[in-house]
Parts: sequence; C-alpha cells; structure tokens
Amino acid sequence: MLSLSGCVRRLRRTSRHVSDSTVDGGHGDFTARAVLLGLIIGCLLCFTNLYFGLQTGWISMMSLQSALIGYLLSRFLPKPMSAQENVVLQTTAVATGTMPLAAGFVGILPALSLLDEERDGTPPVHLSWIAAVGWSCAVAFFGVFLSPPLRKQVIIEEQLAFPSGTATGQLISVLHQLPLPETNVRHRRGYNALASSEEDESIAYAAEAQETDALQALETEVAEQEGWSALSWSFAASGAMTLAAYFFPVVFSIPLFGTYLASEWLWTFTPSLSYIGQGIIMGFPTTLSMNLGMLVGWGVLSPLAKFSGWAPGPVGDMTTGSRGWILWISLAIMCSDSVVSLLPVMYEIFYERLWKTAFGLGEGDLSSKESKEVETDDRLVPMKWVIWGLCGSIVSGTILVWLVFGHDGIKPWATFIGFIMGGLLSVLGVRALGETDLNPVSGLGKISQLFFAWIQPGNIVANIIAGGVAEAGAQQAGDLMQDLKTGHLVRASPRAQFYGQLIGSCLSIVVTTTAYSLYRNAYEIPGPSFPAPTAYVWLGLARLLRDGELPEKSGEFMLLFAVLFSVVAAFKTYAVRSGSRYAKWIPSGVAFAIGFLNTPSFSLARLIGGIVEHVYYTRVGRENGGIRLIIIASGFVLGEGVVSVISLVLRTMGVGVASCWGCGHGMCGGCPAS
Repeated sequence: MLSLSGCVRRLRRTSRHVSDSTVDGGHGDFTARAVLLGLIIGCLLCFTNLYFGLQTGWISMMSLQSALIGYLLSRFLPKPMSAQENVVLQTTAVATGTMPLAAGFVGILPALSLLDEERDGTPPVHLSWIAAVGWSCAVAFFGVFLSPPLRKQVIIEEQLAFPSGTATGQLISVLHQLPLPETNVRHRRGYNALASSEEDESIAYAAEAQETDALQALETEVAEQEGWSALSWSFAASGAMTLAAYFFPVVFSIPLFGTYLASEWLWTFTPSLSYIGQGIIMGFPTTLSMNLGMLVGWGVLSPLAKFSGWAPGPVGDMTTGSRGWILWISLAIMCSDSVVSLLPVMYEIFYERLWKTAFGLGEGDLSSKESKEVETDDRLVPMKWVIWGLCGSIVSGTILVWLVFGHDGIKPWATFIGFIMGGLLSVLGVRALGETDLNPVSGLGKISQLFFAWIQPGNIVANIIAGGVAEAGAQQAGDLMQDLKTGHLVRASPRAQFYGQLIGSCLSIVVTTTAYSLYRNAYEIPGPSFPAPTAYVWLGLARLLRDGELPEKSGEFMLLFAVLFSVVAAFKTYAVRSGSRYAKWIPSGVAFAIGFLNTPSFSLARLIGGIVEHVYYTRVGRENGGIRLIIIASGFVLGEGVVSVISLVLRTMGVGVASCWGCGHGMCGGCPAS
C-alpha cells in the first residue's frame, strides 16, 4: 500500500511540471462551504483552546491543522475545494478558535475573579454572560481592521518570512497539487520533496508520465484513506482516554515519582495524549526549553524557597507557597526575553525606516519605491473600510468597556489609550512574529501594564483591563498576519480572508463566552482542574506595580534570571537573524518560563511528544517523514478538546467518578468528587 508521504512527494514532483495558471478574480475564494467548514473547525478549536488555555495558559493557532482537516472534509463534497477556498477556511477557523486568548478568557477574566476586596480595594469581578459578550465585542475587531495595513507593510513591502504561515501555504499547495510558492523560507519539515537534483526530478517525472490517470486517482484515494484513518484513531484514542480520566481521575494524575513528591511537591505525571500531541506540534527544541524551565523552577527553586522560609506555605499555594514564589521569576524571564527580542525590531522601525525616511537617508526613503502588491483593488480591503473599522472599533470598544466595568473600573480615556497602545505594540509584535515565528504578546502585555500603572496608578482593575485591551490587538493582528501570509503565497483574495476573519470573530464571541460560562458554572476557575496560570501573572504584576512589594528574596532571583535570559535572548536573536542552524537549540525564554508556570505533569507529557517528533524525523528523515505525524498529533489534541465538552456536560449534570482508587496522594485535581 502506498504511504501518505509517498503520495505527497508524488504530488509535489508533479506540481513542478504544471504550468502556472492564472488565479481568477477571487470571486470563487469566498464561498459558503469554505466559511461553514471553517466555522465548524473553528468552534472545535475554540473549545479546545479554552480547555487547554485554562489548564496551562498555552493555546495554538492550529492553522496548519485546520487546513489539513478542511482538505480532508472537502473530499466528501461533490466538488473538491480549491486551494484558495482552503485558505479562507483555515483563516475563518483560526479567527474563531483563538478568541479565548484574544478576549482574555484564559487570563484577564480569571485574574479579575481573583481580586480580594481587603487587599485590592475592590471585590472580585465576575462578568455575566451578556457582560462577557460585551467585553468580547469590545476587543474582537480592532486587530482584524488593523491587519490590512500591516499586511501591506510586512508581507508585501518587507516580505517577512512568517514561517508558520509559509508552512501552511506550502502544505495547501501540496494538497491541492499547485506549484510550490516561491519563498526564501526553508520548506517545513514533514513534506519536503524527495528529489534533490534536476536529474532525479526528470527521471521521476518521466516515470510518472507513463502511469495512467486511474492509478493516480487510486493513489490519491489511498492517501486520503490513510489520512482519515490516522486522524480517526488518534482522535478516538485521545477522547477515550479523556473519558477514562473523568471516571478514574488517577489516569491523569499518576504519582510516577512516589506519593511524597506528588502530594508535597506536585510532581505527578499526566499521560494525556493531547499534551503529547502538543509536544509533537511544538517540536523538540521548544519542549526541551519548557522542561529545562520545569527542572530549574520545580526541582531547584521551589525546594530552595520552601526550605529557606521564603515561601512557607503549601507548595501549591499561589500566595504563600513556592509556586507563587517562582511565578515572579517566570515573569522576569518572560519580560526580559520579550524586550530583548524586540530591540532589533524597534531599531529597524525607528531608525532604519522612520529616521531615515524623515531625513531622506539611503534606503529609508520609501517614497520612491514602487509597490510590490500583486493583487488587484477588487481583491484588497479598501482603505476606507480600514479607517472606518478602526475608528468604529475604538469608539464602540471604549463605550462597551465603560458599560461593562463602569467608571470606577476604568476611565474611558484610559481605554482609548489602551487601543492606541495596542496598535503601536501590534507593529512590534507582528514584525517579531514575521522574523522569528514567535509573537512576544506576553511581554507586550506587561509593557502595557507598566505604562498604565504610570498614567492611572493604584487601580488594579484598570491596569488589568487596559493591558488586556492592548494585548488583544497585538495578539489578534499577529495570528491573522500568519493567515494573510498563507493567502499571499497561494494567491487567495485578501478581501475574502478579511470577510472570513470578521465572520469567525463574530461567531466566536458567542461560542467562547458560552463555553467559558459553562466551565465557570461547573468548575472553580482558577481552581484545581483549571488553574489558569496566566491569571496570576496579570494580577501579580498589577499588585507589584501598585504596592512595590515582592515575596522575600524573589527580587534578587528575578534580577539574576532577567540578566541571564537577556543574554540568552540576545544570543538567540543574533543566531536567528544570521541563519545559524543551531539557533533552534538555544533555549527560548518564554518556553522556559512556561515550565515555571505549569506543574511538572504538563511539561513532562509535552516532552514525550517532542522526543517522538525528533526521533521520528531523525530515523525516517525530514524529507521522507510525510505529514502523517502531524495528522496524528492533530487528532490527539482535538480528541481531548472535543470530548472535554462531554466531561463538562457530565459535571454539570452531577455525574461523579466511578472510582477514586489511586488518589491517595491527593493530587487528582480534576476529580469531580472534589
């Protein structure tokens, strides 16, 4: 039987001998079936991202997986989708699926619910369903309207790489048998061509020319069957394990290192297939950085803080325990890493472009350059739409935030400044994302909190909300820019993608709000099952900026690790920009800090996925590996995310566990009986 990777390689070799065809005016890009399938996939991603975001603070765009699943689903349609329709599909899915992070459901809203009236001067803020919808509407569209002008600058004029968007464009081209897009970015691992020379390609193509159309159709059918088979069994396996963990909680909380370490130091192991799938998608270098952080944070600093008396409370306590103590170290690492990574971007913007343009020096003078735009006006988003959309989203967003939180929560002028700052931070974040494939949105959010602590001091609620408004625009613009890069490579209509982004964002407001309300009614958030670690980062920094007080001895360690990872980030940034092959092995500061935020159980499972990815492609070969592993990882992630909805329904209906056997270590945080 032919392998999926073999079929993909054949499609790529054939595509190189297909003459370039003119893409039509774009009228066929935006179709009802593409949008509908994108919304369906996006809703699944929305539940999945909310579930994992509340657990670990980490979500995924899943753009490549959306395109792959969309392609497989489209094979059931009477007429298969075009590559351009697939771009619109995955754009819609991403806009729908990333709202939990963009609207702050995994960080901002849980942080507001942690407020303490005695300590913070204001009671906890719990938004009703309609209030959460209003908040989501306030921040859902600013990044969408901001993306067209950013696209023109960073994708068309500067032609930044956007590696994830480029990888998705390459995959779509392969799946739809199109010539590969021209790009200076190295082809994504997992679907590289087998032929390495012109002679090899000519021999391969000569042999293929003798094959019948029937055989080619059979190969495509076999490949699709293999893809569905891999997706189905991985989805079913992950879903079954999730249900098993609901009825037998110890399944996801194994005291692998003994009951003492499990109960006293939170060292358990969660053999979640979804976390393994996330590790495969993240890759070995990222998961390795995360586990290095886990070892330093939970294996060294946590015992040190506990035994030294700096964090005398229970280890898991976020206020007096060592988990809350190491939180500050992770905050310092994230901020230093993000700021240092942004320095080259800020230099290029303010010196190479603004300064040189202002004084007409050298290449900074852009007025004489011809536009590199390849799309016609009828396929672009008109600038008047952008202007009206930005003004409307800022004005309506300011009013909605005032209606939701009141004048005591945040003043309208501060919200307005938050939107303006979000636009400025978006420029930095998008450029960093285009060059490194990492959106430093966590660091940008902290920069905004620092700014608002200066202009509206003493108001923790205003600090968190204004920071969330600024971060939302930067995060959303970055995610959508990856999709626009994919569309640019595949020649999909930017206007069609814009429509998909608006529709996906509209639906996601209702879906995300409803899902969050259901989870909040069934579980304590933050709580044992859904600790929402990023909520403590937001609230902790807001309190620090107001009070200026840190846990004992944490300041010295924050300074030490901030300096250390400033050097590491500078070295990594230089290596990435110089194209060093070893750049990926330099630790990522953000991933290292995530290892501090999450308990060891989450990081260990992801490391297994990273090792599987590394071993698989090392033994099989990057060029021969195919996309089968990506399909399996996608099934793992989607399986638990979707079946978690069933667990949510069971919890709401009062259905308890079947057995608490093995939970003697007291670490089965997801136990419905708790």
